[in-house]
Amino acid sequence: MISTQLPESLLSTLPGRYYTDPAIFALEQATIFEDMWFCAVRGSDIPDAGSFRTVQVGTESLIISRSRRGEVRAFFNVCRHRGAKICTEESGAVKRAFQCPYHAWTYDLDGKLIAAPNLTKMPDIDRVAYGLRRVHVREWLGYVWVSLADEPPSFEATVEQEIVDRLGEVENLDHYDLASLSVGKRIVYDVAANWKLIVENFMECYHCATIHPELTEVLPEFADGLAAQVFVNHGAEFGAGVQGFTVDGSAGVDTIPTIDPEQDRRYYAVTIKPQVFVNMVPDHIIFHRMYPMAPDRTVVECDWLFLPSVVASGRDVSKSVELFHRVNRQDFDACERTQPAMSSRMYADGGVLVPSEHHIAGFHEWLLAKIDPR
Repeated sequence: MISTQLPESLLSTLPGRYYTDPAIFALEQATIFEDMWFCAVRGSDIPDAGSFRTVQVGTESLIISRSRRGEVRAFFNVCRHRGAKICTEESGAVKRAFQCPYHAWTYDLDGKLIAAPNLTKMPDIDRVAYGLRRVHVREWLGYVWVSLADEPPSFEATVEQEIVDRLGEVENLDHYDLASLSVGKRIVYDVAANWKLIVENFMECYHCATIHPELTEVLPEFADGLAAQVFVNHGAEFGAGVQGFTVDGSAGVDTIPTIDPEQDRRYYAVTIKPQVFVNMVPDHIIFHRMYPMAPDRTVVECDWLFLPSVVASGRDVSKSVELFHRVNRQDFDACERTQPAMSSRMYADGGVLVPSEHHIAGFHEWLLAKIDPR
């Protein structure tokens, strides 16, 4: 990856085809999104038995739901009869069962086949074996994580290790008690850019002084171009006179009471590969989930999480939301400006990383090892 013709201060990026080639995107779907743990939905999105959301994970559509006992279930959204999509809506609720709209094969909330036209005349059918195919699930941080792998990777050695690498220990994230927080705002962005451009953007702050005026007012050290994620457990300190993580630096809402005193007046960010960003400030969490849909299209769902008492009271959180909504829009606009050049002859061999971006090369090495482990 590193060209001998480059000055020592520069490293090569991935070549442009890695952001445009359907074959590379297909490899990523198979070896990354359909193999690793993938953060699918917020647990509160499926509050009751029969509540469901459908999500796209790699090439597969999944149903994420709850059983009659309230346990999370995830199924391939594929009827075992002739392959019709069972749930065609993005979200909803069923009373007792999922029914295929094609031939009415019907499955209970645990996925077992319980009814079908003339099923009694087919006594040799194993109703469990011909039930909906399950996917591995795990609830953590108030979100449902899924893995389509036959044998999923260790959650602790992959997902939780990302927290350890960034914050030193998982407990430094536990202080924010994400599972107990409530969604105060959700915005879904449809970004015309490859998912890796979004990850690379989030990992560096070389661009912050150029495109994030509101953010650098609140976090002055970001104007220097060095991302806080480079240093273990470093949090960017709020500027003098800044009262809260808001679009104008005014006071935010009630502080999460369990945070460590060292985490007050600081911003922390974590990248959990392959598709989650967690942003932590004293009174709320900003949680991004990416859904890569095509080589040049990524849907990003962003939750702003606050104390339940803040959300229930109807407190105005618009200034808190507006700050990172602007950051998101600024970042995604930059990624969309970059995507067209990925197919340019000028980017056939890639671009370069300056010293403050050198850690992105580690992401590139990880990616190459995943899609071609030879």
